[in-house]
Amino acid sequence: MTTPKKKIDMFLPEEQDPREGGPSLGDERATYVEYLRCQRLTLELKCAGLDAEQLARRSVEPSSMSLLGLVRHMAEVERAWFRRVLSGQDAPRRYSPEGEFDHDFDGAVADPAVVTEAWAAWRDEVAFAEQYLSHATDMAAVVTDRHGNQVSVREVLVHMVEEYARHNGHADFLRERIDGRAGQ
Repeated sequence: MTTPKKKIDMFLPEEQDPREGGPSLGDERATYVEYLRCQRLTLELKCAGLDAEQLARRSVEPSSMSLLGLVRHMAEVERAWFRRVLSGQDAPRRYSPEGEFDHDFDGAVADPAVVTEAWAAWRDEVAFAEQYLSHATDMAAVVTDRHGNQVSVREVLVHMVEEYARHNGHADFLRERIDGRAGQ
């Protein structure tokens, strides 16, 4: 006996997908920026329409991962790479004291004010990154971080796409667990 396949509830019809229609066949910079834009939109799609409790719902014990935690984490990642590393700003962590980690996930609680702050922080960091990238024309430009490591704009962009893609995979499973929606 075979188990019937479950119908997957897609998020949007393809013609309404905000990730479609961006630039294609662009230069190196445009390609990286477009892939990053699409990954950011994917995170937003995975979280769309959920309340504070659903966004803060943990995956499985002992993990503290939640969609809200992912939003907070990605705000922190955007801040680290674009403000601290590429721009050289002394921008403290938003959620974790220096030397500690995972407060972005641990502090993701089912409180509408926490949700509002997380999205505002993420949007603020994305806006800063977009502004930075609007002036970054040399993908090979190298900066030295506070630990003496050198990194290029290209490497940061590739890392950001990878970071979002990895966590968007987590978001797929988290969202499917919440309401059965999957894909896209």
